[in-house]
Amino acid sequence: MEYYDKISLAADTLITRLAGRAPTVGIILGSGWGSIVERAKNAVEIPYSDIPGMAVSTVPGHARKWICGNIGGKTVLIMSGRLHAYEGHELRDIVMPVYMMKKAGVGTLIVTNAAGAVNESYKAGDMMIISDHINFASLNPLRGANDDRLGTRFPDMSVAYDGELTALAETVAAECGVCAHRGVYLLTGGPSFETPAEIRAFRSLGADAVGMSTVPEVIAARHAGLRVLGLSCMTNMAACFRSRSRMPRCSRRLSVYAARTAILPSGLSLGYNNSFF
Repeated sequence: MEYYDKISLAADTLITRLAGRAPTVGIILGSGWGSIVERAKNAVEIPYSDIPGMAVSTVPGHARKWICGNIGGKTVLIMSGRLHAYEGHELRDIVMPVYMMKKAGVGTLIVTNAAGAVNESYKAGDMMIISDHINFASLNPLRGANDDRLGTRFPDMSVAYDGELTALAETVAAECGVCAHRGVYLLTGGPSFETPAEIRAFRSLGADAVGMSTVPEVIAARHAGLRVLGLSCMTNMAACFRSRSRMPRCSRRLSVYAARTAILPSGLSLGYNNSFF
């Protein structure tokens, strides 16, 4: 089956299961962001295993299901549990949900992740609004034959993350009392963490945070013509800083909970953001 047909079959199944719901905002939940789904009202849940041709996440803590509901008056389609290249998934399978969202009516995609802080001024628990990324792992899902029905052969990535949405996220963070930086996210292939030498190199390249996801989905989203907002939660200081600042896992989770749950639902519910979403 051709890739476009595979996407269409999966999307048609998903749309049928949505039972008339018409999402305009898509959200991909990264590690630690799962509590967002608790804020979705009148939600329907669809296991990934019910969608033909869709890969299933193997990472602990990822729920492996679609959730569609209302947050702040918006109909939101949530991918609760993302796919990673280090799990062994093909890149096209990793980003297929992005094209499914587009077919379901989504125009804006919010991507989230947990990341290691590279910038020395960041602290565990801070939020970073992604302003740009570095595809250090060179994981590009668009390699191979292009299908013009999905997007152009050479999508422009000069403004991968929408400026208006980034400004909105900054406003929401300030109103919620969340420490949020604008910064550059660097993708590594994983699953091993970075060496101290690698972190020093990444900092010299201009990276502020490092992680193992997000970039392939953003590339696909821009290929599909979606607006993108990227949010990273700093769960730890990266390798070369850990001796100076390291938090126990349990206290780290508590310290970032407010940051995880406050900025996103509040952003969706703000009255003046209707033109964005």
